[in-house]
Amino acid sequence: MKNENIINILKEEVVPALGCTEPIAIAYVSAKAVEVLGKRPDSIDVYVSGNMIKNVKSVCIPNSQGMVGIEAATALGAIAGKSKEELMVISQLSDKNILEAKEYLNKNTINVIHDKTDVKLYVKIVAKYQKESSLVEIKHFHTNITKIERNNKLLLNQICNDVSFKTSKDDRSILSIKTIYDISNSMDIQQIEPLFSQVIEYNSAIAQAGLDEEFGVNIGSLIQKNINIGLYGDDIRNRCASFASAGSDARMSGCSLPVMTTSGSGNQGMTASLPIIKYCMERKFNHEKLLRGLLFSHLCTIHLKTNVGRLSAFCGVMCASSAVSGAIAYLEDADFETISKAISNSLGNISGVICDGAKASCATKIATGIYAAFDASMLALNDKFLHGGDGIIADDIENTIKNIGILSQSGMKKTDDVILKIMQENHHV
Repeated sequence: MKNENIINILKEEVVPALGCTEPIAIAYVSAKAVEVLGKRPDSIDVYVSGNMIKNVKSVCIPNSQGMVGIEAATALGAIAGKSKEELMVISQLSDKNILEAKEYLNKNTINVIHDKTDVKLYVKIVAKYQKESSLVEIKHFHTNITKIERNNKLLLNQICNDVSFKTSKDDRSILSIKTIYDISNSMDIQQIEPLFSQVIEYNSAIAQAGLDEEFGVNIGSLIQKNINIGLYGDDIRNRCASFASAGSDARMSGCSLPVMTTSGSGNQGMTASLPIIKYCMERKFNHEKLLRGLLFSHLCTIHLKTNVGRLSAFCGVMCASSAVSGAIAYLEDADFETISKAISNSLGNISGVICDGAKASCATKIATGIYAAFDASMLALNDKFLHGGDGIIADDIENTIKNIGILSQSGMKKTDDVILKIMQENHHV
């Protein structure tokens, strides 16, 4: 039964998305609200949490000719979105759609309201046409619709636990590093091959685009360039960091290619996958070993993010990077204890990195996380590790992960407020 639960968790958590998941979530809710209303609205009110504001305001929306922001995501969803496509909701934008969305924006009919909810991932859209209206709300997950109304009549009211972001489906509490280690060794490879083949295909394609084209700060391609001219060493660590960060360069700057997300984030999905793909290629590991490494990396990312929360002041890429540190040790046939030490080494190093929104600098954080992952694994593989009582590190990996959850959800709550305040003051939001 546990294998079936694991597969269900993976199917919920590892899904395709076009563009940064926060603006796409807003486009999704907007599309759904317009579908419920049944006509193009005269006005749209968008209620969003602070973390949504933080993650939408600076990132380009793909296929939109460079459109940015909450209003733009709302307009694109309203004009051309197809909610049944979920996080691919605006994957079929045409030039005409973009022009119509821009014209709709010029009418100033979209009103953005900062909802002071404690729910980190929160969007509510109220669409109005004359005396008619619709309301659609999501919480905790990017496509988790919790309420639908039409003309103030309740059509859906989904019970949702606001204390955590767990769905009513498969419980993430079955996950532990030991369980993930055992499952990664024993899982029938045919059960995971279709999903992870899609991960390899999608995420490798956008990484290659980031290497080949000009996107964002181009840290991925510049690492590779410096390898080529001899300023950086031509080694597996640099090549993995280059490949992983290139994907984020492209994605954060509006590349039209989709990615396979993990725990609601494309950057987490690329971090959990791209260095593993490149590592196995460089080490000439076979396809089965690659799939098992990806399984370990993704489940570990999901486990860490379950404790941290969907959106937080704690950079989610650092969760995925810590998972990568364990996955590298796993690929080198390390035992469970060594793998746990690799993850702890990483968490003890990079847990203080903040999330200050989705933007070009996410790619630089991915590079930092991958470099740290290699250091953490190298130490563990040489029996060097951080001990319980060293700062936030506990005596065992699960208690360390619990400490990370406390740090992110309680300790960094004020940090989140301060980051948003700084961003609003800097950019006059």
